[in-house]
Amino acid sequence: MDGAIAEAVTGDLPRVGWDTVSMSSDSGRALPRRPVLASSDWIEAHGGSRPGPAEVTEVAHQTAAIIVGTGRAAHDPDVTVRLVQIVDDLGLSTVADLWSARPARSLPGALWRLYALREWVRRAPVQASREYAAGIRFTDVAHVVAGIAEPPRPEELQRVADQILAGVFDGDLAVALERASAFCTVIAAGRAELAHDTDVADPEGASGLTRTASAMLTTGEDLRACAALWRSGDLD
Repeated sequence: MDGAIAEAVTGDLPRVGWDTVSMSSDSGRALPRRPVLASSDWIEAHGGSRPGPAEVTEVAHQTAAIIVGTGRAAHDPDVTVRLVQIVDDLGLSTVADLWSARPARSLPGALWRLYALREWVRRAPVQASREYAAGIRFTDVAHVVAGIAEPPRPEELQRVADQILAGVFDGDLAVALERASAFCTVIAAGRAELAHDTDVADPEGASGLTRTASAMLTTGEDLRACAALWRSGDLD
């Protein structure tokens, strides 16, 4: 998965089943059962049929609500860490299959963008650091809201990406969304600046940066809108 976190994953809507083993924290609190993708052959062998769009949508929203609800009710740092690291266990493609097709301004849509953002920073910390540093001088307010220390070293961006996602479960979810939005705004500005700097020497690369800057800016706008929806009780 590349750095353009707002890109939709291509392909059909996933067929989602549930395994029979739930995850649990060291304290014994149950976490949501892990979603797994079921192939057509598996479904037929078990006498089932392919879920329709309504069922897939229901699963996406239910799992998002369960994961957020579990984390916020647990008040357990171990649970928070496991939820932040859920992509490390399931893989980003599984999370994409589950949530990426949902509207950006919905709970599963917001979670997908937060997890994808964390994964991008985790996989490309040097690139993230370079783009963030390039965008700071154009986005003073957003930089303050994102809460990243200067200079924005790769390890600092990884730490804050984890911290932002952890805030979904152990802090004010709206604040976490606003911090992620601000982070995206700075990255978008940095990509636009780097595109300008490389336009003559590498027009194709500059075009790619401009395109992904626009996608990142849209992601930031969507996350900010989700924060407002959460505060009004309308994010589902």
